[in-house]
Amino acid sequence: MNGPEGPGPRMTLTDEELVTRSVGGDADSFNQLILRWERPIYALAYRVIGREEDARDVCQDTFLRAYRALPGFKGQAKFSSWLYRIALNLCRDWMRRQRRAPVMQMPEGVDPIEMAAEREPAESIETLVARRELSAVVEEAMALLPEEQRTAIILKEYHGMTFQEIADLQGCPLSTVKTRLYQGLSVLRRHLEENAQLKNARLKKGRTEPQLVKRV
Repeated sequence: MNGPEGPGPRMTLTDEELVTRSVGGDADSFNQLILRWERPIYALAYRVIGREEDARDVCQDTFLRAYRALPGFKGQAKFSSWLYRIALNLCRDWMRRQRRAPVMQMPEGVDPIEMAAEREPAESIETLVARRELSAVVEEAMALLPEEQRTAIILKEYHGMTFQEIADLQGCPLSTVKTRLYQGLSVLRRHLEENAQLKNARLKKGRTEPQLVKRV
């Protein structure tokens, strides 16, 4: 029962407790689950398919499907893992339907590089440009990865999931997840190194080229 200050204390309930109340007909408990997980689910969808409007649609569909399937949730996995699985399946369905490769764009306020920039308002323009350039290079490299490797990296590096949680989500052995992460991160690292070498070569070339002096 809510106190005089409203439904605030419900936020201290676990996901599973809120699920139990939702199944029992308490709509506000499911709204609390939406408030708790809407941003992570949207971020996941955005990183996987890279399109803001479609990511919102996937996010909404995820909670709609979760609500309809809630009576069948047996608690064998965490609610969050169950929700992530629904979202990933919808992302895969979207990509098959559209027959498109993902466009790896990082939404404002979600990407760690952008968030770091927001916390350092006094940083130089040069540093900010360097951060944005690095983000663009990472996006480019992520788009080159197979879906399984890209998704594993997103879940591990951006959403902080354990290897076992990722294995459960992707329906594969733990060793396979580790292999996918190793191979995917190796590609990213190699791409970043090649980009840095190319950039240094351009800078070196610019310094060695003779500068024309304009005569007055």
